[in-house]
Amino acid sequence: MSQMSDPAQWQSWFSKLPTADANPLASIMQDAGATVQPQAMEQLKNQYLEDFGVLWQDFLAGKTPALDDRRFSSPAWQGNPMSSFNAASYLLNAKFLTAMVDTVDTSRHQKQKIRFAVQQIVDAMSPANFLATNPEAQEKLIETKGESLTKGLANMLADMNKGHISLSDETAFEVGRNLATTPGTVIYENPLFQLIQYTPATPTVHQRPLLMVPPCINKFYILDLQPENSLVRYAVEQGNTVFMISWRNADKSLEAVTWDDYIEKGVIEAIGVVREVGGQDQLNLFGFCIGGTLVSTALSVLAARGDNPAASLTLLTSLLDFSDTGVLDVFIDETQVSLREQQIKAGGLMLGRDLASTFSSLRPNDLVWNYVQSNYLKGNEPPPFDLLYWNSDSTNLPGPMFCYYLRNMYLENRLREPGKLAVGGTTVDLSAIDAPVFVYGSREDHIVPWTSAFGSMNLLNPGKPKANRFVLGASGHIAGVINSPVKNKRSYWTNDKPAGRGVAKPHDPEAWLAGAIETRGSWWPEWAAFLAEHGGKDVKPKAKPGSATYKAIEPAPGRYVKAKG
Repeated sequence: MSQMSDPAQWQSWFSKLPTADANPLASIMQDAGATVQPQAMEQLKNQYLEDFGVLWQDFLAGKTPALDDRRFSSPAWQGNPMSSFNAASYLLNAKFLTAMVDTVDTSRHQKQKIRFAVQQIVDAMSPANFLATNPEAQEKLIETKGESLTKGLANMLADMNKGHISLSDETAFEVGRNLATTPGTVIYENPLFQLIQYTPATPTVHQRPLLMVPPCINKFYILDLQPENSLVRYAVEQGNTVFMISWRNADKSLEAVTWDDYIEKGVIEAIGVVREVGGQDQLNLFGFCIGGTLVSTALSVLAARGDNPAASLTLLTSLLDFSDTGVLDVFIDETQVSLREQQIKAGGLMLGRDLASTFSSLRPNDLVWNYVQSNYLKGNEPPPFDLLYWNSDSTNLPGPMFCYYLRNMYLENRLREPGKLAVGGTTVDLSAIDAPVFVYGSREDHIVPWTSAFGSMNLLNPGKPKANRFVLGASGHIAGVINSPVKNKRSYWTNDKPAGRGVAKPHDPEAWLAGAIETRGSWWPEWAAFLAEHGGKDVKPKAKPGSATYKAIEPAPGRYVKAKG
């Protein structure tokens, strides 16, 4: 910790930068086979010494430094000269350690990996993360006569037993009690998924059912949290007969399941059941995140077989073109994918806790260190938050399926190329999907960059661009999607001008955004109108769920979603 505020230590790092193990960046660079630009490094060194000199003189003069960082915004940091100097020196050192990455000569991918590794170090070394340098935690320790430390240690031990940091009060929620409560019935199950049919809530419903394919990473109830922010409940209330796939949390019995199984025995099987139960050849289909990748692949396979079950397709924060996978790119290269293949390609599980750790590392200050400070250093109990409860309810994935997904989608980006992939012996060509498409992206999404979500517009309906519609929402991968009209928060952007009128290139995301109109509130009504347009005539809902073939098994949300990893 002292190294982050000791200028002498930092000066030695600057002078020894090319030497392995001289500083945190040097060993990372050595592993990546990278070198630095000497002139740029010299300029950075001189600027650092000048800025640190100013900070040191201000400290000696008793001037409180400006701390433009929410981690150090409380009076405890501002009112203690040593704490404020410690925080300011950390921010300065962190700034220049991060800037060092730009002096590195290496490939774009390697530089991104170096930047990610450096950011992990920088975030971990914050003085807010340690009791000895966190004045807020020290004040609470004194005020509570040590009770905060006792509670903090108890919280830490409890989390160690659970295997994850508590992001929410996990006693406040229970799936089926106050989460995933939209009324419905499980009408079909196989070893891979259960199919839920939700109870209609309107006097009439659109003739064509809606089948929702959620991610198999985590659980479907992100789409059915509490009633006021449930996308499922909203869709039902808009007059849709809604069906939901509830993927099973993989255990040893599923450790040999493949990507082909998720398509054939998962999505295609569910489409067949919904067709029979709903009495319709065509459905409105929906995919969220990897669910969008799965449903698009399935529709392409069916198209090659001469079958077109989609009256429309909705894709939320989904990747079909994996050219730009944002920060996840740091985890994807031949070495890392080959390692996973050696471990679990032939059988085994990609454990949910490992996936959760990966996603937490993408936002460590928000999803790790914030809770270390609050829960452990200050002894606070995390407040109840349904979205973060869901975030901690991780799921395992079958090894063969996960390895296929990594290599063929993320590493080699084969899905976008017609004929490069085959499922069940049937080649995949996304351009063969014949259905209007509603594509949604979130502007601050760090998992599926919105420009990559927009990339689906280049792959679907290539001869009918008017059949595609793109909507851009505010916020990130989850919060942007789960934005109920009830709360009237955030905003979204649309641009429905024909190509050539306000859009320089039909499939250019930046040109699209330049001509887009911002609207306050939720984008959900835009989606509801799209479903209504392609839902067929309005009819009286069926009195009972299922059919003569597919009978009620158990009430929603079913038992698959309740299985812990």
